[in-house]
Amino acid sequence: MNTSTHWVQTSDQQRLCVKTWGQAGQPALVLIHGYPDHQAVWEPIIACLSENYFIVSYDVRGAGESSVPEKIRDYRLSRLAQDLQEIADTVLPGQAFHLAAHDWGSIQAWEAVTSPEFKGRILSYTTLSGPCLDHAAFWMRKQFKQNRTNFLKQLSKSWYIAAFQLPWLAPAVWNCFNPQRWNKIVSHLEHRHDLPLNENIVKDGKYGVNLYRANFLPRLTRPRQRFAMCPVQAIVLQYDNFVGPDLVDEIQVWAEDFSRVELAANHWAILSQPEKVAHYLDQFIQQKAIQANKIGREKS
Repeated sequence: MNTSTHWVQTSDQQRLCVKTWGQAGQPALVLIHGYPDHQAVWEPIIACLSENYFIVSYDVRGAGESSVPEKIRDYRLSRLAQDLQEIADTVLPGQAFHLAAHDWGSIQAWEAVTSPEFKGRILSYTTLSGPCLDHAAFWMRKQFKQNRTNFLKQLSKSWYIAAFQLPWLAPAVWNCFNPQRWNKIVSHLEHRHDLPLNENIVKDGKYGVNLYRANFLPRLTRPRQRFAMCPVQAIVLQYDNFVGPDLVDEIQVWAEDFSRVELAANHWAILSQPEKVAHYLDQFIQQKAIQANKIGREKS
């Protein structure tokens, strides 16, 4: 695959490792990884799509080869959306792009997808296992009043969020892991034993905790009304141990153009079933491109 590495200096002086794959003339697709991963987690999917797309992936701040901010507030959603903006302006100047994200990458991507500044810049958004925190807060409040079973089910999946708020214990726990030990956990969840190692797992886990500490309490206690500025597809992972499929139901309230597909997979489907994820992603992008072209012809 044709790939290049770029270094993007953000406006708050962080250094982000960005990679591009494929030919620049193809439709642009930006991929954002989750926690505790870095951009290499997308490579099985990139292998499926790089012939037809110009793909941009990057290590979010604190992960992979990117620099580590000193302050928790430097991981706020607004700052993460600005990282996406600055990366796109550097690598895709003046160009609109499709967006796909997993886990915490999806959570942070929602901030951009629901920001008016990105209207027309993001052509479509595919989300896997990462709700908008504002939407999740509204959903949890509804379930608490109407369906306590659903509320408690999601609460039981999210136990680790409370643990991540502890100032020193959560980061320190990652010192007990190594690539092989973490691989066993993911392989067990995904029922596959040929998954790639995350050689950077200690850093990715330790510093990524700040994503939770900077954002969960403010957003869950003071949710905002956030409407999607582009078509949204949710790839629902039926056996996800961390994000209940029911959370996806809330998206249709906030996305005018919304579709969902279901995949019999656990949380790391981008590793265990990359061909299927890539298929759904490509299918959605092509469908939205056809619709956009049709609308354009009708207007002209």
